[in-house]
Amino acid sequence: MASFSRHAGLTIGIMAFMGILVTYVETMITPAIPILENFFHTNYDNLSWVITAYIISGTVSAAIFGRLADIVGKKRIFVALSLVYAVAISFGGFATTLGEFIAIRAIQGVGMGMFPVAFALLNDQVPKSELPLAQGILSSTFAGGAAIGLVLGAWITQNFGWQWSYHSAIPVAFTLFALSIIMLRDNSERKHEKIDFLGVAALGGGVVSLILGLSEGEYWGWYSTRILLLFALSVILIVAFVIVESKVRSPFISMKLLRIRNVFLSNFTGLFAMAGMFFLFYSVPVLLEDPVPAGFGISIVNAGLVMLPAALVSMALAPVGALVTRIKGPKVTILISTVFLFIAYFGLYYNRATSLAILEDATVMGIGLSFTFVGIINMLLVSTPKEESGASTGMNVVFRNIGSTIAPAISGVLETMYVTNVIVGSYHNVPIYASFPSYTAFSYIYIVGIGFIAVSLIFTLFMKNVVYSRPTVPKMPESDGYGMQAK
Repeated sequence: MASFSRHAGLTIGIMAFMGILVTYVETMITPAIPILENFFHTNYDNLSWVITAYIISGTVSAAIFGRLADIVGKKRIFVALSLVYAVAISFGGFATTLGEFIAIRAIQGVGMGMFPVAFALLNDQVPKSELPLAQGILSSTFAGGAAIGLVLGAWITQNFGWQWSYHSAIPVAFTLFALSIIMLRDNSERKHEKIDFLGVAALGGGVVSLILGLSEGEYWGWYSTRILLLFALSVILIVAFVIVESKVRSPFISMKLLRIRNVFLSNFTGLFAMAGMFFLFYSVPVLLEDPVPAGFGISIVNAGLVMLPAALVSMALAPVGALVTRIKGPKVTILISTVFLFIAYFGLYYNRATSLAILEDATVMGIGLSFTFVGIINMLLVSTPKEESGASTGMNVVFRNIGSTIAPAISGVLETMYVTNVIVGSYHNVPIYASFPSYTAFSYIYIVGIGFIAVSLIFTLFMKNVVYSRPTVPKMPESDGYGMQAK
C-alpha cells in the first residue's frame, strides 16, 4: 500500500491532471488536420507547421525550464508555465489564419516545460519508497491523455467544430493554474547561480535546427540544401554547447550528467521508446481510416476507439510497473516492457487483417509503454543528484521529443514510397483514383519499429540496475543516496 502524505497525494493528483490535460490538448488536434486544411485554405505541407511549431517550442521549453526550476524554484516555474499554457489555449479556437494558429501552437509548446518540473516536484514531495508509483502515474498520462484526445477530440470536432475542442479545454486549463497556486509547495533548495545564457542559446538553437530538419525533411526533401544546412547547424551548435558547458563555472546543464552511465542510457532508451509509440500513433489511424482496400475505411471516432484500450491498459498497469520497479529495480521493468513491445510489433507485422487484431496488438503495446516510461523515469531520477533533477528530466523530455519526430519522418517517407491506388469516386462513369499507403508501407514501418526496440534493448542491457532498500544502505557511486543499491 502506498504511504503518501495528504500533500504528496495532492501533488501527484495535480501532476497527473496536468499530464492528461497537456497530452489531451496536443492529441485532440490530430483528427482535425484534414478539417484544418480546408478551414485555412492551405496544403498539408504548410499545415505540418501546426505540429512542428509545437514540438520545437516544447522541446526547447523542456530543456530550459527544467533547469530554471532548479535555480528559480520548481513551484514558481510550474505556476508560470501553467498560466502561459492556459492563455494560449484560450486563443486557440479563435485563430482565423494559419499563421495565427501556428503562433498560438508555438506558445502552447511552452507548456511542455511543465513535465520535467512535475517529475522534479514529485521527486521532492513523495517518499522515496513510493516514488516509482508516483512517477509511474505521471508517465502513464502520456498514453491516457493521448487516447482521450483521439476519441473525445474527434467527437467534438465531428459534432461541434474543431474550435470547440479548444474552447472546452479553457476552464480545465485555468483550473490547473488555480490548483498549482493553491496546493503546490516547493521545499527544495535552490541553486544560487547565474543563468548561462550562452549555453541556453547554443542548446536552443541546436535543438531547433535538429527538430526542424527531422520534421520538414519529408516536405523539403531529405537531400535539399535547407535540410542539410539545418543538420549541419545543429551539429555545430550542439558541439558548441558541449564546449561552453564544460568551461563555464555555472553550466546550464552539467555534462557530468551524461557521464553517468544510467542517465546516458536512459535518455537514449527513452528516445527509441517514444519513437516506438509514435510509429503506432502515426500508422494505425491511417491504416484504420484509409478507404478499402488500402485500409479499413472506418470513421475517425471509431479509429480512436480502437486505440483507446491501449491507453487505458497503459494507465491501469502503471501501479504494477511501479511495484516491479520497487522490488526488482527499474532495469527489470524496462526489460519486461521490451518483451511486450516486441510482441506488439510482431503482431502488427503478422496479424493486422482486422481492426480487432490491430486493437489487440495496440493493447499489448500499451502494456509495454506503461512499463517503459515507469522504468526510465525512475532509473533516471535515482541516478541523478537531487539538485539536478529538473535539468535531468528536462533533458529526457528533449530526447523523447527527438524520438517523437523521428517516427513520423520515417513513417511519412515509407507511406509515400509504397502506395496503392484506390477508386474514390467517378466522373462521367470514369473512375477517379487516389494513392494511399500500401500494405508494404506498413510492413516496413513495423520492421523499423522492431529495429528501434532492439536498439532500446541493447541500451537497457548495459544499464546498472538499482533496487530499493533500507535508508541505511551506503550511497551508491552514481546516485545521491536515495536508499538505492547498485546491482
